[in-house]
Amino acid sequence: MSIKVTFLGTGTSQGVPVIACDCSVCTSKNEKDKRLRTSVLIETERTRFVIDSGPDFRQQLLREKIKKLDAVVFTHEHKDHIAGLDEVRAFNYINKIKMPVYATSRVQTALKREFAYIFSEEKYPGIPEVELINFENDPFYVGDILVEPISVLHYKLPVKGFKVNKFVYITDANFIAEEEKNKLKNMDVLVLNTLRREPHISHFTFEEAIQLVKELKPRKAYFLHISHQLGLHDEVSKELPNNIELAFDGLQLII
Repeated sequence: MSIKVTFLGTGTSQGVPVIACDCSVCTSKNEKDKRLRTSVLIETERTRFVIDSGPDFRQQLLREKIKKLDAVVFTHEHKDHIAGLDEVRAFNYINKIKMPVYATSRVQTALKREFAYIFSEEKYPGIPEVELINFENDPFYVGDILVEPISVLHYKLPVKGFKVNKFVYITDANFIAEEEKNKLKNMDVLVLNTLRREPHISHFTFEEAIQLVKELKPRKAYFLHISHQLGLHDEVSKELPNNIELAFDGLQLII
């Protein structure tokens, strides 16, 4: 069974352009240098779900003309990955469903704090309707898609990456244990966060990400969660090995 992957956003927590920044990346006319907050859409003929719903979720859904959504799956609780959850209201109405939301217990606690009105006993009319579904480390199905969680660390924060068939998606990480790396070797496509060139406390740098790709040996790799500090899309692309590309907003893959 093949899957279709659409990169809804490929930027870091501030997006690109960054507010009030006049650097060459933020003022670039190249559409590939304009990056909304990171999120990805995965679909088969029967099932369609997103990984993360950041602050730009509404804009991303409108751009891609998404009219059906079966679930939201969360990697972790940082605001740039959960802030758009309210937008599932549209699918409550159009698709006539409570939106299934897959999250670890830690992330569920954060969602209940950040979106207290959704989970309040006294519900205001028109609020989003969601069904929280817990996962931790075991594989689970979203419709007809088997999803395998991958445990990584974002400094000290536990984050989940995901493997679907031979596609792997990892955002917001700077450490992967050997046991988890063994699950990621020789994939068709590896998606990996690559923030900037300089060392960072919680994200892979450009060089660290390249070295990890060389270690894991996917057929193809794509970098995302990119900041304006990394450089212009076209210039950075020239530095990459043949099997690595910078992802960009709207990029679609069939795997």
